[in-house]
Amino acid sequence: MTKADLINKIAEKANITRVKAEIVVNTIFDSMVDALMKDHRIEIRGFGSFVNRQYDAYQGRNPRTGEVINVEQKKLPFFKVGKELKDDVNKK
Repeated sequence: MTKADLINKIAEKANITRVKAEIVVNTIFDSMVDALMKDHRIEIRGFGSFVNRQYDAYQGRNPRTGEVINVEQKKLPFFKVGKELKDDVNKK
C-alpha cells in the first residue's frame, strides 16, 4: 500500500474529499516524524511501536575500493510489531 492508496482509502471510508484525507495523513506522518526527532517513543496499541535505536561509531570498509572509512554514531528509527498485528498476519 502506498501513501496515495492510504489517502484514497481514508477518503472513501470517512466520506471526505481526497484533499482532506491527504491533510489527515500528512498531519499524522509529520507528527510521528516530529516525535522521533525529539527522541520520543510512538506506541499504537494493537499495531506496534516506533523508537530510535542508537548505534555506536565503527570502522567500515568501502566495498568498491576496500578503503577503511569511519562511520559516525547514528540513530535510526526502529519498528517493533505489536502482538495483535503479528497474530492477525499469521492467521491461517
